[in-house]
Formats: sequence, structure tokens, C-alpha cells
Amino acid sequence: MKLCMAQTKPVKGDVRKNIQAHIDLVEMAINHEVELIVFPELSLTGYEPTLASSLAVYKEDRQFDDLQGLSDDNGITICAGMPLKIDEGICIGMILFRPDRPRLAYGKKHLHASETEYFVPGYGKPDLLVEKVRIALAICYELSVAEHAEKAYSNGAEIYMASVMHEPECVERCDKRLKEIAQTYGMLVMSSNFVGESDDYNYAGQSKVWDRKGRVLARLDERDEGIMIVDTETEKVIKRRVWRQLLGAG
Repeated sequence: MKLCMAQTKPVKGDVRKNIQAHIDLVEMAINHEVELIVFPELSLTGYEPTLASSLAVYKEDRQFDDLQGLSDDNGITICAGMPLKIDEGICIGMILFRPDRPRLAYGKKHLHASETEYFVPGYGKPDLLVEKVRIALAICYELSVAEHAEKAYSNGAEIYMASVMHEPECVERCDKRLKEIAQTYGMLVMSSNFVGESDDYNYAGQSKVWDRKGRVLARLDERDEGIMIVDTETEKVIKRRVWRQLLGAG
């Protein structure tokens, strides 16, 4: 089975442009027969808590139909971050586009203190079954909550995929925790982060994959958009960068 983490450079609050960037990376993953791709936290808007109330939608929103079509036509599950409306308010969400099946939503259950002004806790769940392998999803701060990884393991997860927004000062601490999860539970662990910057954040990139003993198998750099694909049987990793043409350059 081939799994993929995407490293993206978001356009602040521009869902349309970010959807196109997602499509580009998904198509790249499809060329390598990937079955599941995970994007960073709030990847479809950028990590912009102050804009969440104006951008939040329901998972069924029609603006994402092109992503659903890619999933249906190519047998790939796409996990993309988006502020989502739930009964209690707005949560940090992840929409799961599954081939020829209804969309699911993962809501970040464990919030960082800085997020509680803008978001309510989500419902957590769902874990994914891909080729009968159970995959646990995590959104950023959740990886720091011991209960989250423990529950994933007790539910039978063999792979732990973390969708994050990490600035440079967070990388070492969070990587240490992800390595610990891999070693403690014998899970393959992957992280997906942004590159670039916004008005308030400087994204660190450096998305990674750890083997079941906590050894780093591969990493992306701190500058470039791209994808990192791991074959879960051989642990072979493929990396691909994205080259975007600068429009209007003279």
C-alpha cells in the first residue's frame, strides 16, 4: 500500500486557489498509484483562525466536487483540512474524500489553548481502513495528547498520520513526540506540514516519515511544496517537489 503526505504553500483564505494546488499534488500522487494522501492542518484555507468563521462550510459543500471526482475516478482517498460547521460551532476539520462513497469529516478534538477563541472541539474520529490496514489521523496539537495515540493503538491502528501546522520553533519538540509514538506503539508515523508564511505564521515544512522503530525514513525540506510517498510493505520512500511558475515576473 502506498500512502502520501503533502507539503503545501497555502494562499491565505483563498479556497479556490488552494483547491487547485491540492488537485496538482493529488494528480502527482495518482501517477505513483497512491491510495491515501493527507494534507496539512486547514490546508484549504491556510492556518488562519481569524478567518475561520467566514470560511467555514459543511463537508458536502459543492466547491470541493473536483476533489471528490479525483477520488472517485482514481481510487484515492484525499484528506484535506478545512474549517467545518458543526452543531456546537466551528471546528478545525478534515474532509475525507473517499472513492464512490459519502464524504466523512474528522474534527480536531483536542485544541491548543490559542485555538479555543476561534474553534470548538470536534468529535475526533474516524479512523480509516485502507486495504484492511487501520490508519489513525491526528491534527497537530492532538499528537501531544497521550490519550490520542493510546486510543489509536488500542483501536488497532498500524499507521499514524499527523496533519500539522508547525513553525520552526515547534519542529524539534513535535518530531520528538512523533518518534516516541512510533517507538512506543510500533506504528509507521507520518507528518504533513506547510511551507511559506502568512501574516502571522512562518511555516517550517520538514514533513517526515518514521519507521516502526522511530527512525526517520525521509523528510522534505523547509522551502518546497511536494509529496512524500511511502510503500508500507517495503518502507521505500519517493519524494517529489512542485515547481510553480511565477506569473507576472518581468
